[in-house]
Amino acid sequence: MVTVALPAHRLLSYMPFVLVLLDLQLEGVICGKSNSVEQHLEMGKKLLAAGQLADALSHFHTAVDGDPKNYMAYYRRATVYLAMGKSKSALPDLSKVIELKPDFTSARLQRGNLLLKQGKLDDAESDFKKVLKSSPSSREEQEAQNQLKKSDEIQKLVTQARNDFSRNDYGSAASHLDIIIETCAWDVDSREMRAECFIKLGEMGKAISDLKAASKLRNDNTQAFYKLSTIYYNLGDHEMSLNEVRECLKLDPDHPQCFSHYKRVKKLNKLILSAEELIQQQRYGEAVSKYESVMKSDPNVPQYALLAKERICHCLSKDQQGAQAIPVCSEVLKSDPENVNALKDRAEAYLQDEQYEEAIKDFESAKMHSENDQEIKEGLDRAQRLLKQSQKRDYYKILGVKRTAQKKEIIKAYRKLAQQWHPDNFQDPEDKKKAEKKFIDIAQAKEVLTDPEMRSKFDQGEDPLDPESQQGGGHHHHHFRGGWESFQGFNPFGSGPFNFKFGFN
Repeated sequence: MVTVALPAHRLLSYMPFVLVLLDLQLEGVICGKSNSVEQHLEMGKKLLAAGQLADALSHFHTAVDGDPKNYMAYYRRATVYLAMGKSKSALPDLSKVIELKPDFTSARLQRGNLLLKQGKLDDAESDFKKVLKSSPSSREEQEAQNQLKKSDEIQKLVTQARNDFSRNDYGSAASHLDIIIETCAWDVDSREMRAECFIKLGEMGKAISDLKAASKLRNDNTQAFYKLSTIYYNLGDHEMSLNEVRECLKLDPDHPQCFSHYKRVKKLNKLILSAEELIQQQRYGEAVSKYESVMKSDPNVPQYALLAKERICHCLSKDQQGAQAIPVCSEVLKSDPENVNALKDRAEAYLQDEQYEEAIKDFESAKMHSENDQEIKEGLDRAQRLLKQSQKRDYYKILGVKRTAQKKEIIKAYRKLAQQWHPDNFQDPEDKKKAEKKFIDIAQAKEVLTDPEMRSKFDQGEDPLDPESQQGGGHHHHHFRGGWESFQGFNPFGSGPFNFKFGFN
């Protein structure tokens, strides 16, 4: 490309043409730009009418970028934001419209309505008053008057609610705040004050829902998360407490209240999780110690002591320590009579302790509160069979051993009793007869309790030597049909109708 240098006087003579040319070019650019902005506005308008909000929004973004002084672009974008429920984003756009075109009453009315919802009553009233002064349409005038009247009523209610609150009349304050929040749904201060009222009135569920709303309505609302965490903690919900306090620390890692509360909840949570892991592994004794630590960790929150007792009751019951489980389970049920888990665990403990009627009562209570629980149905059946069985023969009682006795203990008890009750030891016919019956019972008890299959049947409430309690009839029963005669010459330490084998070391 060759450049030719023109003398200065020649260049000056061209200047007017150059300026006109530049002017035309600029006009073309502006014209093209404004055409493109208009196209985006038109396109966005069509998409908005079709309900395609996200697509409409992107066209209005482009229009705003293309012409930052076009009030219509801001107004349309605010309309989409409102349709999307994003009032926080709509507000600055409406303010921009009013700044660019102060007599645009529709935008001012909409901004007044948003400010009213946010509880910014003075700013809202100022907008409604300006609408009334700017020759509005009759519909706009009517709406502005109504909203001004409503705002005025709310101002009075806010004053009443604050006075009630400062006088500790929380019920009355909450009633006033209910009416305020119906109109000012996004008013964080009213939500937080009402949450405080609910906390004082002990209505924690309602306090939680107000604080959750407050945590969303105000950015960086660490205080709302802190309060939520403490409420959940005091209700005994350590997991939710941990979630909420973590939200607080995400916003401010050095928040002093949240940080110290976090350490406390984390410690408790860790204890409970490790105790539950031990229960999964059937290490019940260790789980009990962990839950004892839970009880000590925060004596001011009764919920954790109750949870710990409920789980200790479960562990002892599972660990076949019925006698120790019963008083712990009873303590839980004193505070929480409908606690199905504690009822089931205590019923099992009663069974281990051979208190069958009590076990039946507990299973029946549990069934009332949890009808479809299969465990309860099975437990109740078992308890009823065991009660029936206890009214007949109880092989454990005959040998004087616990239901948890090992085979060695059973054989040892059998030998001792067989020696004691051998009929040859008795001369008197009456005594001999009694001894014969006793001796047969002892032998039968030993047969059942040293045979794993028969013992398991007996533990389920079925007598394997009683034809009535078995579907297939009593195939073992024939051993004893001859009564004492079949025992003549029977040596409890040798063979006999039972083929007892003892290995003496």
